[in-house]
Amino acid sequence: MNQSRQFPDWVFNGATPFQSRLRRVVKPLARAVWRFELDGFERLPANGAAILCANHVSFFDSAVLMVLAPRNISFIGKSEYMDSWKTRWFLPKVGMIPIDRSGGEKSHAALEAAERVLRRGELFGMFPEGTRSRDGMLYKGHTGAARLAVKLGCPIFPIGIVGTREIQPPGAARPRLGGVVKISVGRPIDAAHYADRDNDPLLFREITDELMFEIRALSGQVYRNTYATKRRSETIVAETAEIPRFEVTQTPDTEKLASVE
Repeated sequence: MNQSRQFPDWVFNGATPFQSRLRRVVKPLARAVWRFELDGFERLPANGAAILCANHVSFFDSAVLMVLAPRNISFIGKSEYMDSWKTRWFLPKVGMIPIDRSGGEKSHAALEAAERVLRRGELFGMFPEGTRSRDGMLYKGHTGAARLAVKLGCPIFPIGIVGTREIQPPGAARPRLGGVVKISVGRPIDAAHYADRDNDPLLFREITDELMFEIRALSGQVYRNTYATKRRSETIVAETAEIPRFEVTQTPDTEKLASVE
């Protein structure tokens, strides 16, 4: 695995006790600076594995989920963060697992790390769109969360985040002070009864489309039935479309894991 040779093994471990200690310090500070409206957090399990899947409109999304989660949560993040001395130690310690977003074999180390985190009975956070939405729209989801959920029999919780884009727009180096963030946790999607179809790309697509339907309902975003790219809003005019609740579309086995950018 290219990634495991490129980075030390510990960066693939997921959230450490450092995240718990940091949360205790940062949470009251964050609540003093920003107002958080939380809905449905009582649905999150007090123990056991679960995948939390949210829309992604700001770098601030992963920070607020980490701070407000009821227990430690790990995330997939782009491997480019490991290039800077400012983030190569800190981000893995707070739960970021680096992924090479070129896909294929290079993403396997992150996939295996995510599986280990879930097998330990922990929370794992993913952004199914795979990158931040530059225009605020909701884009088609990648199937990584569905693959993990079916294989491990754990629930997927759709999450809608509103307000982070105004606090830290794409391209902003740091968040603005003040503002309101609303985070809504929807009803879980139970993939446990699909265990006998853990190699079915049509099923993964179906679950992912249902997941994006739920995220759209929670976030209120307009949906675009195409995958997001870093410069999507500047270079591609995508057709706005309704999400079919059970759309079935063939998906290649090499489809990328969703990641934090």
